[in-house]
Amino acid sequence: MPPTDLTGLPAVIELRQYTLRPGRRDELVALFDREFIEPQEELGMIVLGQFRDLDDPDRFVWLRGFRDMTARHRGLTDFYGGDVWARHGPRANDTMIDSDDVLLLRPLPTGSGFTCSPSGRPADGAPAPDRFVDATLWSFPPGRQDGIALIRDGLLPVLLETGPAPLALLITEHAHNDFPRLPVRSGENVVAILTSYPDETAHRRHLTDVRAHPLARGELLPAIEREQTAAPRRLRLAPTGRSLIS
Repeated sequence: MPPTDLTGLPAVIELRQYTLRPGRRDELVALFDREFIEPQEELGMIVLGQFRDLDDPDRFVWLRGFRDMTARHRGLTDFYGGDVWARHGPRANDTMIDSDDVLLLRPLPTGSGFTCSPSGRPADGAPAPDRFVDATLWSFPPGRQDGIALIRDGLLPVLLETGPAPLALLITEHAHNDFPRLPVRSGENVVAILTSYPDETAHRRHLTDVRAHPLARGELLPAIEREQTAAPRRLRLAPTGRSLIS
């Protein structure tokens, strides 16, 4: 069965960060890219991106998309109850120390989500692309929208003015996690922006230009800092050979 084409459609997205046993990340990457992508997409999910965390050699980060929460429950039930996971899941789990660092997210506003399609995925064995992906996560108090509005209406236009357009702008999906076998972090109020660059130098140059922008320097960044509950978390990511996001 060919993968379901979900171009532009993932309305629910998991950002999954796994802590692995020392030295076993490449083993998991190879297993994941070979065995786990097409079987999930045949069940209506989309594997958006797989990454090596450049700040931790034992960290694997990936994103998975769903049409909606109903499709998420159905897809996860079918996949984790199916033959592929029965055959290969134990080996994958053996590489992991922790797999519960998961954020449930959704695009905001309309048109700010991922638009990649499985039809463009490189074949197994493709070399990793020479790209750098930044994922910046801001955390705000539960229930408060001011920080989200500052990023959506203020910082995002500055980012667009000074560098490449983000791949996606995501916020917390507050729907109940109805697949408790896979926990997600609760009580979160997060904004995530993912952006791709030719290399890390281009990313640093973009950050410098944003911080020097008069509106960002004088108003937006101080206002966001007042709203946030912790300093932004920045994930420095290197896509794997089969990642759609690169």
